[in-house]
Amino acid sequence: MRITRPRPLLSAALAGTLVFGALAGCSAVAATETTTTTTTESTETDTSTGTTTTAVALDVTEALADNKDYTETAALADETWDASDEVAITLEGDTASASGDGVTVDGSTVTITAPGTYRISGTLTDGQIVVSSAVEGVVRLVLDGADITSSTTSAIAVMEADKVSVVLADGTQNSLEDASTYEYADGEDEPNAALFSAADLVISGGGSLDVTGSSNDGIASEDELVIAGGTITVTAVDDGVRGKDYLVVTGGTLDVTAQGDGLKSDNEDGTDDDGDTVGYIAFLGGDVTVSSGDDGVHAESDLVIGDGTLTVTEAVEGLEGAHILVAGGTVDVTASDDGLNAAGATSTTTDDTTAENAAATAPEPPAGGPGGGGGGTGGEAAGDFSLAITGGTLTVDAGGDGLDSNGTFTITGGDITVFGPTSDGNGALDSQGTFTVDGGTVIAVGSAGMAQSPGASSAQGWVAATFDTLSAGTVLQVTDADGTVVAEVTLTKDTRSVVLSGAEVQDGATYTVVADGSEVATATAGEAVAGGMGGMRP
Repeated sequence: MRITRPRPLLSAALAGTLVFGALAGCSAVAATETTTTTTTESTETDTSTGTTTTAVALDVTEALADNKDYTETAALADETWDASDEVAITLEGDTASASGDGVTVDGSTVTITAPGTYRISGTLTDGQIVVSSAVEGVVRLVLDGADITSSTTSAIAVMEADKVSVVLADGTQNSLEDASTYEYADGEDEPNAALFSAADLVISGGGSLDVTGSSNDGIASEDELVIAGGTITVTAVDDGVRGKDYLVVTGGTLDVTAQGDGLKSDNEDGTDDDGDTVGYIAFLGGDVTVSSGDDGVHAESDLVIGDGTLTVTEAVEGLEGAHILVAGGTVDVTASDDGLNAAGATSTTTDDTTAENAAATAPEPPAGGPGGGGGGTGGEAAGDFSLAITGGTLTVDAGGDGLDSNGTFTITGGDITVFGPTSDGNGALDSQGTFTVDGGTVIAVGSAGMAQSPGASSAQGWVAATFDTLSAGTVLQVTDADGTVVAEVTLTKDTRSVVLSGAEVQDGATYTVVADGSEVATATAGEAVAGGMGGMRP
C-alpha cells in the first residue's frame, strides 16, 4: 500500500484550518518523510523500579503484522471468472428463476447451495437470497441491477460458505432492505443485518449499493469483512458496517449513517486460535464518510489508518480503539465527546509521578498565565493503550477531549489541527501515560482547565499558553520574537489555550499569542503550563 506524505500547508483564508509557518515572510515547516508503524507493542520491565515501558510501533505494515491476515480475503476482489460459467438468477417480484445448477427457488426465497458465480438481476419485492454452501470454494454474487426487500428477515443472508465475494457490476444500481422485525423459529440462527454473512466477505466492483438496515445492522460479517470497491451507502438503526474479526477498507466509496456505531469490529477475544489479533479496523484506501449516534469508528483492538479519506461528520466518540495509529491519508473528525480515544475496558493505576507522567489538573489560571499540565496524568488510570500519529492530515473538532489516550501518546509526523472542548473538564490533548512530540506539525486549541502539553523527552520544540476566552471566528496567531507569524488558525468555538509544535519552534525561545492583531499571552517554548511537568528538555 501507499503511505502518503503530509499534505501541503493550507491557506489562511480557510476558517478552522491551520497555517503553520506558511505566511508571507515565513519559511514553511519542513514536511518530513515519515515511516509509519503501528499498534504492535513490546514491553520491558525495569526490575529495580518495577516500571513497565511499552514500545509502540509506528508503521502500518508492522502494526498489522500480528493481526489476522486480511490479504487473502481482499484478493478475492481482484479475481476474474469466465462469464460462460455464470448462473443467472432473475428476480421477478414475488418469485425468481435460475439458469443453472447450485440454486433452488422456493417461492420468494432463493437458496444458493454450491460455490460458483451467480449473476443476480431484477426485483424481489418480498424475499431473500440465502447462501448455504458446505463445500469449500468461493461463492460469488454479482449484483447486476438487483433490488431485494424482505418483510421478515435480511435481504441477503450467508448462513454457510467458505468465502463470499459480492461484486457490484459496473454501472449498475443495487439495493438491499431488511425487515424491521425478523421472524425466525426458535433455535434457528438469526442474521442481524440487511446484508449478513456468517463467512468471510469482500465487497467490490464499479456499481453502487444502497443498504437499509431496518432491524439492526446494515452490513455485517461474523468473520472477516473487506470493502474493496463500489459506491456503497448504508443506513442502519444500529451499527452501519460491522466485521467481527476485522473490517478493512482498501477502496471504494462508503457513506454510512447509523444510530449506533458507524463502522465496527467487535471480536472481544483479543486473538484467534492462531494467536493473531482480531477485532481490528484498518483504512488502507477508499473514501469513507460516517454519521453515527455513538462511535464513528470503533475497534476492540487496533484502529489503523494508512491511506484514503475518512470523514466523521457526527458522532459521540469519533474514532475509538485500544491502539490507534494515523500514518497517512486525510482524516476529519467531528465528535460531541472525544475526537480520537485510545481506550478499552481495562486499565491499570500508576502511582509514580515523573516529568513524563505528571498531574495535568490545575486550578483556573489567570488570563495570559499558565494552566493545565504537561507530559501525562500520573496517579490516574493508565493502561495498555496507545495513540500514535506518524503521517497524514488530521483535523479534529471535539466537545470532549480532542486527542485522548488512556495510555501513551506519540506524534512523529503529520499535519494535526485540534479544536478541543470549551469545558474545563476536558482538554484538546489528553494522555494518561507519556506524551511525546518528535515530528510533524501540531496546533491544538481548547479550554484551559485541563490543558496538557508534551513531555520533557519530546525531540521537537513546542510551546503552550493560556489566555482569556477568545470567541469563534477569532484569528489566532503565534509569533516569534521577531514578530514573524509561525502559525495561524481561525477558531471555531470559544478558546482559552493553545499548544503548538513544529520544526520552527525552538526551545527556550519566547513566543507571543496574538488574537485579531492584539497580544493575549506570551510563553517560553518547552515550558509546560502550570500544573504540568513538561519542562525544558535536557
